[in-house]
Amino acid sequence: MNQGSILGAIGAALSMAFAMGWEILWALVLGFTLSGLVQAVVTKGEMARLLPDSRPRGILIATGLGAASSSCSYAAVALARSIIRKDGDFVAAMAFQFASTNLVVELGIILWVLMGWQFTAAEFVGGPIMIVLLVMLLRIVLSQRLIEAARTQAERGIAGRMEGHAAMDMSLAGGSLLSRALSDRGFTAISHFYVMDWVSVWPDIALGLLISGVLGAWVPQGFWTALFLSNDPLWSKLVGPLIGPAVAVLSFVCSVGNVPLAAVLWNGGISFGGVVAFLFADLIVLPIINIYRKYYGIQVAAVLFGVFYVAMAAAGYIVEIFFGFAGLVPQQRNAQVLEASVQWNYTTVLNILFLALSAVLVWRFLRTGGPKMLRMMAAPTDEAQHGHAAHGHHHGS
Repeated sequence: MNQGSILGAIGAALSMAFAMGWEILWALVLGFTLSGLVQAVVTKGEMARLLPDSRPRGILIATGLGAASSSCSYAAVALARSIIRKDGDFVAAMAFQFASTNLVVELGIILWVLMGWQFTAAEFVGGPIMIVLLVMLLRIVLSQRLIEAARTQAERGIAGRMEGHAAMDMSLAGGSLLSRALSDRGFTAISHFYVMDWVSVWPDIALGLLISGVLGAWVPQGFWTALFLSNDPLWSKLVGPLIGPAVAVLSFVCSVGNVPLAAVLWNGGISFGGVVAFLFADLIVLPIINIYRKYYGIQVAAVLFGVFYVAMAAAGYIVEIFFGFAGLVPQQRNAQVLEASVQWNYTTVLNILFLALSAVLVWRFLRTGGPKMLRMMAAPTDEAQHGHAAHGHHHGS
């Protein structure tokens, strides 16, 4: 390859990554704003107290609380451990962690924008199915001895990533949800959560867009067709949910960052169930498996990986069958990957409006001690909590 064609290939990958980023920009701002709003009115102290066991009611609450929290996979994993350390139930904490990365608003919005409403529906139908499978499997596989070993290891408090983010609680108590959200302190809390969510997730989003751009621009269609057995409808449905999570494990991209990659895989010919299983697999990427090892020990980490993989693949199969019978599987494979240009259309108008909203939130964050909070967010947990107690006091809470 000569220099010109190498530069051309890099340019194609980067322009594709930028185009996908432009498509989802307003959706990210909207999603993180809503996520900040919810985090501002649900306190983390309530979380651990509400998850004493893994009975159906506890799992429902865990799922609801997860859906209402930050979508950063690292923060979700750290928060699940802090729930376990506060005597929350281990299985309920795992259900919380999955809901936190798979049932959050921003993920649904971005899936809709890039891939179509059927994928958003599949995410929100398949998510609870996967959580039920996960809980059933964990209750069978995890002996009391393993859970005790995991708790003992969790108590050692070895740092993972985004620890401070998980430990901080700036939510407001008292008053109705609406009055909390609309108050002066509510606005400040929302702005802080908004910026902290961006800071914690942007590397994954950027990496996801870059990898998607590279795969979309450089990998020939024939490779995907062969990998996903796309020419054989039955076999492609059988292998899709098994290959999906494997691609996720190796791609390193988690949370919202894996949606652009899902779009590339869908255009490449992976089955509908395969896309769903891939999207669910953001909690078994290699860096996160390593965090499980630090948090809970190597044996529990191995069990979690195995159980998670089986639950994700099984949920992919169930969604494939259910949506297939209902006639909801899209026939065209035209996810938003290929239009690599910025035009004056509704996306551009929405981006301008939501960038203005983002500017207001960032301005508020900077005016109310946000940068100091960010420095603590990167710090270990106890320091972040201690620093935040002082910060909250400073704001008259």
